[in-house]
Amino acid sequence: MKVGLEVHQQLATGKLFCACPTELSEEVTGAFSRRLRASGGENRAVDPAAAFQAARDLLYSYESTPNNCLVEMDEEPPRPLNPAALDTALQLALLLGSRPVDEVEVMRKMVVDGSNTSGFQRTALIATGGHLEVRGRRHAIETICLEEDAARRIANSKDGVTYRLDRLGIPLIEIATAPDITGGQEAREVAEEIGALLRATGRVRRGIGTIREDLNVSIEGGARIEIKGVQDLRKIEEYTDREVGRQETLLSVRELLLRQHASPALAPPRDVTELFETVRLGPTSGATRKGNVVLALSLPGFANRLRSSPGSEERLGRELADQARSTGLGGLLHSDELPGHGLEADDVARVRATLGLQENDGFVLVVDRSRERAVAALRRVAARAAAALEGIPGETRDPLPDGRTRYSRPLPGRDRMYPETDVPPVPITAEHLAELRAHLPERPAEQRARLVRSYQLPEELVRQLVGSGDVGSLETLVQRGRGPGLVARLLTQDLPAAVVALPLGSEGTLSLETMDALLAAAEDGRFSKEGIPKVVGALLAGAATLDAALAEVGLSGPRVDDLDAVADRVVRANASLVRERGEAAFSPLMGDVMREVRGRRDGQEIAEALRRSIARLRAEPSA
Repeated sequence: MKVGLEVHQQLATGKLFCACPTELSEEVTGAFSRRLRASGGENRAVDPAAAFQAARDLLYSYESTPNNCLVEMDEEPPRPLNPAALDTALQLALLLGSRPVDEVEVMRKMVVDGSNTSGFQRTALIATGGHLEVRGRRHAIETICLEEDAARRIANSKDGVTYRLDRLGIPLIEIATAPDITGGQEAREVAEEIGALLRATGRVRRGIGTIREDLNVSIEGGARIEIKGVQDLRKIEEYTDREVGRQETLLSVRELLLRQHASPALAPPRDVTELFETVRLGPTSGATRKGNVVLALSLPGFANRLRSSPGSEERLGRELADQARSTGLGGLLHSDELPGHGLEADDVARVRATLGLQENDGFVLVVDRSRERAVAALRRVAARAAAALEGIPGETRDPLPDGRTRYSRPLPGRDRMYPETDVPPVPITAEHLAELRAHLPERPAEQRARLVRSYQLPEELVRQLVGSGDVGSLETLVQRGRGPGLVARLLTQDLPAAVVALPLGSEGTLSLETMDALLAAAEDGRFSKEGIPKVVGALLAGAATLDAALAEVGLSGPRVDDLDAVADRVVRANASLVRERGEAAFSPLMGDVMREVRGRRDGQEIAEALRRSIARLRAEPSA
């Protein structure tokens, strides 16, 4: 098993080739549409991924916002490369021990999926080589690039895609590792360490969608599969391990197909629409009346090999269906799942007889209004079925929420690159690198060691702080007199948990001043430390002030200074219970004291005061 990573991180330095702001916007100020076609790269050949996208002949619609200019619309040449973004990429290269290039040359990388209005993405090689240490193991870095982010996808339809231009042109640092990662957990740890290193520069954007990972996974006998655009670091392990399982399953299916003497689908698609005139349910029902055509493709020797293998969720039938979907169809029906989907055994028998199939042969059906689209879909299905006899085709796949992936397009290659003639080269001088090297930020490993040593915090907690980029907040709050442990818990536990509970799209941050006031109030005893999560939730939900948040969660009463007095009052009111049950009276009385204190003192302090009061009463002579 081999895994390589490509980590893409947005920078907070302004856009890469214009002066537009990088904030996303929901205000639409204009719209236009385009169709894109593939052209030859520097070597005049057409890239297969670009050709695949262009063949779909989709209409791409674009929404502009107040944060856009004519550069994003491809109506005006790009400005020179953003110097702050370039310096950040060079800083990262120096931190990783990479070798910066002598001169940065911007290239055009052909992308014809509509995500760039021009039909290409501008990208530049910044450095090569280097390495990263993760838990005592060295991982090689292959390249560091600087490129522009794509437009934001807003809506899909069968015939087109709508994009918004606010994200287009935001600088991305791309870090590609060598394929020396050996498992899903290790892939996640390497991605986390690269993320921590990026945040150490202090120039990265934060939030959902600002960092994305592409996973390149292969196993012995398989092929390189690129899983593109993973946004949740926690799912890297699952995507990696499930891709390994997918490849293992498909390789075992290949062996079974060869034993059944399966062969490529040579017969052309067959129109079988008339066979389904009497079918009342399912996707094939009433095909003629609905204006649909039903086409069938014979798959010699594929019977019983299109469904899931025992103990696996993966199946070859899903791989074929993904190919049909890539042309705009909703999917297909294959012989291993029939009878079903409204078809009876007699319907299946008629299809098999019409196609002249033998016992070991399979077939697929597609339904669509467009005969041309249905034929195109079956061509792709036939090609994928033929590839199943050879092994696993290399391809790009999209991550799905359940941990699976879906076919997206062929793997791109060298033919998509050609020089950018509108942006001048940028020489990288030794003097410039020396200036950057003199002001490098602290590396994550050094930072973790210093925090453990200085603040006596657990190593895993420190790893979370460094990984999240919250070290600056921790040290500022500690300098203001707050306890390191309490600050660390707020930043790594209380605040993230409250953010998760917010409605999607809500602002999930607190200012340093608000956090300082919150922690000061807790340390002064205005409310218990256990109450911090509730107060944080109220502040994030919109409470205007700390006092308003405390009132909202019922913690706004006066400070309780004399816990012993409160505990004594509760204990003496229940003296008979204490004398009867002794220490066992603690649990029922603890609730009574907690209600009186109402979260304004810590639970441990309350428990200790209650135990002292019970002991004092039990020590008194009985009446």
